[in-house]
Amino acid sequence: MEEQQSPFKAAIQPGLTIGLVSLAITFIAYFIDATLLGSAWFGLIALVVFFVLIIYFGRQYRTEIGGFISFGAAFNFSFIAILISGIISLIGQVLLFHVIDPSLPGVLSDLAFENSLKMMESFGASADSLSPEQLEEMKASTSNQFTLSGQLMGFGIGIIIYAIIALILAAILKKRDKSLDY
Repeated sequence: MEEQQSPFKAAIQPGLTIGLVSLAITFIAYFIDATLLGSAWFGLIALVVFFVLIIYFGRQYRTEIGGFISFGAAFNFSFIAILISGIISLIGQVLLFHVIDPSLPGVLSDLAFENSLKMMESFGASADSLSPEQLEEMKASTSNQFTLSGQLMGFGIGIIIYAIIALILAAILKKRDKSLDY
């Protein structure tokens, strides 16, 4: 009888694959036009690819273990795969922002600041209504997101988001064997 892989072990390969695909998408966007990394639609496309891949690998794992998976096992599989993917993405972004192109954080920070101002205006607030100190604080907070400590802190917050996403994915992936019901 063949021994089944635990959700933790089974999630390693999909996590690596999703992380590398995410990194490839990031670098392709960077090479096409670095400002794509700051656009909302790029983030949306990356998120859709991410969800499609994790659901694909989750269903593949469910099939491998007999077609049924509990919510807990699906959560463990999803969370570990997402966490590994996030670590790979973090390493790639640190390399991109601090080794490959150290000027990129400034470009993306300026773009994020401009997008924030545009969003404020779309809600009826004007940049003129903010004091210069408030504008400087906004600019500094967007710049801090791209520092090494900002990226690490973002990853820490991301772990909470990863858990929420894994809960959603576990609800999608779970499937119980109804033949065991009495």
